[in-house]
Amino acid sequence: MIKKKVANVQEALLGVSDNMILMLGGFGLSGIPENAIAKLVELGVTGLTCISNNAGVDDFGLGLLLQKHQIKKMISSYVGENDEFERQMLSGELEVELIPQGTLAERCRAAQSGFPAIYTPAGYGTEVAEGKETREFDGKMYVLEHAFKADFAFVKAWKGDEAGNLIFKGTARNFNPNMCGAAKITVAEVEELVPAGTLDPNQIHIPGIFVQRIFQGDVYEKRIEQRTVRQRV
Repeated sequence: MIKKKVANVQEALLGVSDNMILMLGGFGLSGIPENAIAKLVELGVTGLTCISNNAGVDDFGLGLLLQKHQIKKMISSYVGENDEFERQMLSGELEVELIPQGTLAERCRAAQSGFPAIYTPAGYGTEVAEGKETREFDGKMYVLEHAFKADFAFVKAWKGDEAGNLIFKGTARNFNPNMCGAAKITVAEVEELVPAGTLDPNQIHIPGIFVQRIFQGDVYEKRIEQRTVRQRV
C-alpha cells in the first residue's frame, strides 16, 4: 500500500513556486484549506494564478494572499465580501476571470476525469462566450469550455486516512471533491488523519487515487463569513 501521509504542511507544499496555477477548495470560508493558505503566505510565492470559487475575505483565506499581492490572476465565480479583491480588480492590479459557478465546478471535474473540455449552455450570448467556440445540440446553443490545467490542488476534508481516502463534512463538500485529482499534485489537509483501513468504505467521498499528499492540519479557525442569528424575544 502506498502511504501518502506527510509530516506537516511544509512537506506537503514542497515544489510550490512562483507563477504556478493553484486550485483551492472551499465555498466562502467553508471548507477552505486554511493551513495550506497560511503556508503559501509564509513562503512568499508570487505571480500565482488561483482557481477558487471566491477569494475569502480581506483578512482571511485567499484574502491573505491578496493583501501581499501574491496573486496575479483569480479565476473564480464570486468577488464576495472581499473589498481588497474588488479594489485590485477595478484598479487593474489583479487579472480576474469570472466564470459561472456551475461552469467552474465542471471545468474542475473535467480535469479530474481527464476530459479536455465540456460544452455548457451557461453564458451563451453573453460576454462569457466571446471568442469561444459555440455549437448547437438538439436546437440549443452551447459554449466550449476547456478543462483547467493546474500545478497543485489544495483541498480540505473532515477526515482522511494515510492512503488518501477522504470524507467531507457539510458545506465543505462543495468544490473540494471536484478539485481532487484535477491538478498534477493534489494536497489534502484534514482535521483527523487515521490509519488506512479505518474508514468505512461506504462513507468515503473521494478515493485515495486522486490524492498525492495528505496531512493533518494544526489549527482550524473555521470562520463564518456572515453570521446571522435570530433576535431574542
